[in-house]
Amino acid sequence: MTALAQKGAHLIDRLPRVRGRLTADAPLATVTWFRVGGPAEVLFRPADADDLAAFLAGTPPDVPVTVLGVASNLLVRDGGIPGVVIRLLRGFTDIRVEGERIVAGAGALDLNVALSAREHSIAGLEFLSGVPGTIGGALRMNAGAYGGEMKDVVERAEAIDRQGRRLDLSPTELGFTYRHCALPPSVVFTSATLRGRTGAPGEIAARIAEIDRTRGETQPRSRTGGSTFTNPPGDSAWRLIDAAGCRGLKVGGAQVSEKHCNFLINTGEATARDIEALGEEVRRRVYEASGIALHWEIMRVGVARAGEAPVVSGAPS
Repeated sequence: MTALAQKGAHLIDRLPRVRGRLTADAPLATVTWFRVGGPAEVLFRPADADDLAAFLAGTPPDVPVTVLGVASNLLVRDGGIPGVVIRLLRGFTDIRVEGERIVAGAGALDLNVALSAREHSIAGLEFLSGVPGTIGGALRMNAGAYGGEMKDVVERAEAIDRQGRRLDLSPTELGFTYRHCALPPSVVFTSATLRGRTGAPGEIAARIAEIDRTRGETQPRSRTGGSTFTNPPGDSAWRLIDAAGCRGLKVGGAQVSEKHCNFLINTGEATARDIEALGEEVRRRVYEASGIALHWEIMRVGVARAGEAPVVSGAPS
């Protein structure tokens, strides 16, 4: 329970009326891929982009706002997320085909976009079938896999800023770099226009099947958050982690995957603190062994549980 709630008031009472749904103290562990983490002080599921814009414009500027997709590449700390957590669900999942382009809502699953492209013989978007998450998250992280990145296919993106203003953004304005977008976290993506090319249906289907097969053979299909650390220039995170002797390393209920050691997994009883502490121990050992500081690819949000100190960084950031 938040300090506001303990005093008989709650943040939800300060927020504007919406057409979507506002929920106080909403559990998040059930929606994160790690299956850990505390609640959202307030969870907002907007009805559509107009509802979202009005909400952002009317929300007091001191209230922090965090956007969650399907929480695949995310670690929510055990104390939960103060402020408002926004999840773009129904109203943001439409996928529309326009020639060789696909217009997808920010809540659309990357896999569904890849499958829609396959159904309409649009090539160049197959890599999205190997990216766990939504289009909004893919924009935020310039997500990529299996030879493709969002920067290669994004033609335009639409978003709403903290003042409720609509933004129509070009690739230059998005400022994509490796696993990064230049826009501040307060900007909420609502849709993207992706450019493909006409392709042979059989070849597109074969590539998607190959990606699925490769993922199954090389990545754990358990409670994980995907790739934990970004690859340093000219090297790979998994190789450095393996060379530092971290494969299978455990902290509490968290473990470095035996199958792919750039994945951390919840073996069943992990806390978010276990997972973050394990990640920092991996960073410490890799830095000690190689002099290379790994950087988190997984986003860590929220606060530590009351009475617990934050996890200390294990290597230079």
